[in-house]
Amino acid sequence: MSYAIIRTGGKQYRVAAGDEIFIETIEGEAEDLVTFDQVLAISEGGLLRVGTPVLEGATVTGEIVKHGRGKKIVVFKYKAKKGYRRKQGHRQPYTRVLIKSIKG
Repeated sequence: MSYAIIRTGGKQYRVAAGDEIFIETIEGEAEDLVTFDQVLAISEGGLLRVGTPVLEGATVTGEIVKHGRGKKIVVFKYKAKKGYRRKQGHRQPYTRVLIKSIKG
């Protein structure tokens, strides 16, 4: 099974063809193709190729499935015995991508 390690949105992801990943929001509409050119490593049939820091000419192609927002987290700040309380919610936006192919 071949897989690749890509970098996008300040994070690294291990992907294989057919995987669906949740990444930081990127430009594009649903069903648009997106190409990741920052490929850090590719494994093909037991052979691992690692870039310094990226592999030249290697790309991973995916299709945007949808944009969305994650589950709400609650940020609650308080100071004991002072009457200071602040409650705030946050939902992180994401883009769901279906990995189509790995070339490199």
